[in-house]
Amino acid sequence: MGIATALVLSMVLVPAPVASDYVALGDSYAAGVGTGGTGAGCGRSPFSYPDMYRDAHGYTSFQFPACAGATIPEVLDRQVPVLSTETGLVTITVGGNDIGFADVMTTCSLGSDRSCAKAVDEAEELMRTELPGRYAKLFAAVSDRAPGAKVVLLGYPRPFEEQACPGGLTAAKRTAVNEGADLLADVMSAAATAASATFVDVRTPFLGHGVCGDEPWVNPLTTPTADSYHPNKSGQVGYLRALEAALEPLATTQPVAP
Repeated sequence: MGIATALVLSMVLVPAPVASDYVALGDSYAAGVGTGGTGAGCGRSPFSYPDMYRDAHGYTSFQFPACAGATIPEVLDRQVPVLSTETGLVTITVGGNDIGFADVMTTCSLGSDRSCAKAVDEAEELMRTELPGRYAKLFAAVSDRAPGAKVVLLGYPRPFEEQACPGGLTAAKRTAVNEGADLLADVMSAAATAASATFVDVRTPFLGHGVCGDEPWVNPLTTPTADSYHPNKSGQVGYLRALEAALEPLATTQPVAP
């Protein structure tokens, strides 16, 4: 998941400043890869939804260990330890690397329709057999270290729109990848529900904004290649607004310029 569109003043839901920690865990989608503002190494960007949420909501203590390439076991080992009993909010986007997202997209970008479908099928098998247990361990670890925290798992968008476009894939490839994204959303939602966490399904806000959309929030195959199929700046604002909507009961409304 021009590409990087200008951000405009927007109305988002903003609660009063809070003193409890906000910790943002996850992979490249959480770090903000694809926005053109990433740093070296983990690729964390000031245009990521965690950074914008922190700024909009007045968190005085914020930790952002999310890292490009992270899998769930790596989040458990390297990121979860920053949590504490003082943590009040934990956001997470992770799971794509566990099912080989980068390999799938490489195969689908360079290979045949058949090889793409096979790669998606293999990823879907991992979603069914490996991911539920991994998410269960992750939520248990988060709960153990931050028992009072609100935990929010944000999902992934469908990368493609139905229409063809330069930089897009064949209709068969787009369909296969989007169906894989749908299954991943179902698995993530079930895991969050089982753990009494909140799942934020971003497929609806991204509808019409995938690759080949009139106003794409997802980069096509691009340079640098690490930005390919990741949300651009507008996509990260889409994530921000989806997170805001999920936490709306805690919020008030005022203007924010990301």
